Amino acid sequence: MSDVLKIESNRRLYANVDLTDVHEFSDSEIEKVLSFQKTHEAYKETPLKSLDAMAEHLNVSKVYVKDESYRFGLNAFKVMGGIYSIACCLAEKLQFPIEKLSFDMLKTGEVKKELGDLTFISATDGNHGRGIAWVARELGLKSVIRMPKGSSLKRLAAIRAEGADAEICDVNYDETVRLCEQIARKNDYLMIQDTAWPGYEKIPLWIMQGYAAIAKEISEQIPEPPTHIFLQAGVGSYAGGIAAYFLHKYPDAPPKIVLVEPDQADCYFQSFAREDGAMQSVGGDMATIMAGLACGEPNHTAFEILSRYTYGAVSCPDEVTALGMRIYGNPLHGDPQVVSGESGAVTMGVLYLLCSEEGLENGKQELGINESSRILLISTEGDTDPQSYREIVWKGGYPNLKRDLRGELNVG
Repeated sequence: MSDVLKIESNRRLYANVDLTDVHEFSDSEIEKVLSFQKTHEAYKETPLKSLDAMAEHLNVSKVYVKDESYRFGLNAFKVMGGIYSIACCLAEKLQFPIEKLSFDMLKTGEVKKELGDLTFISATDGNHGRGIAWVARELGLKSVIRMPKGSSLKRLAAIRAEGADAEICDVNYDETVRLCEQIARKNDYLMIQDTAWPGYEKIPLWIMQGYAAIAKEISEQIPEPPTHIFLQAGVGSYAGGIAAYFLHKYPDAPPKIVLVEPDQADCYFQSFAREDGAMQSVGGDMATIMAGLACGEPNHTAFEILSRYTYGAVSCPDEVTALGMRIYGNPLHGDPQVVSGESGAVTMGVLYLLCSEEGLENGKQELGINESSRILLISTEGDTDPQSYREIVWKGGYPNLKRDLRGELNVG
């Protein structure tokens, strides 16, 4: 395989879906999740777009993209996990079933008096933290958000605009998570983090179920089940939630799940590359424009699912997501435009290269992509940093990689 894309098949892929592995993501369970999310007046189903001209160009049957830039007016999907997990935490404190709660009920003076002065805390690259801050503000509660070194000042400003106490730290994402945990313990804050570790599993599971509601929406929009789903993997919470729902829904003919990561933070790719398949962490600054995916330590709950049922993992440089952003923003004739940010577009960049670039045919075959394939992509964010978006899409930042006949890489 060339240096443009590195593909690692999952040698430990389970032959059949064990429903007990994904029972918390059944259709009926996620219906409860979606029902609560719908109680917020700003809820609106995001569009599933069919890129028919692109499908023909890539010689596959269908290419679908779920556009999460429309989600709750926040330009990203993350709030789907935040709104549900916070509601579950509050329902637990109130000793009241989540199924009987609505968002408006949580805003009432009586409930707020019973809950007292609560503060939520979370680590984020931007989208998750903004979602937590937005939910807290909507409920009249407080939030503390910490961001890793190198985070976007635009995303910081957006979080502060939601009323959060927000700062950028001088450490990477995983260290920022640990810092938030220390602050939470010291100040009795409620930590709402979308990654799990031993002793901290319940809230991350609720967040994963919140993300799975996106998959349920898709299942009600798509004409026929996808054969392949390309999912961005940071810690794996989003990928795990989406994958688990589809695995439970189609256990007899599950879609092939393909994870996509930046090469500076490819912990799932590195894990699959190990002979024993053990969970592998990646350290360092993890410098990538895919800020939402710059996570070096997998969510161990998500890893249990993804390590068993993921078909393969793809590791790629930033130029691949820049390509995806330009493809979405400048569609083939007849296809709808999608404004997709750095973490949202990488799956499109990978799919395009796999199906159109000479020398990558083996990767396409390795992932079982052919003329009958129905590919599902999810653009997880819009232009959450508009200046960065324009630098890439308008001005050609991170130019496309081209290979010569020897398979070496040249920028051009």
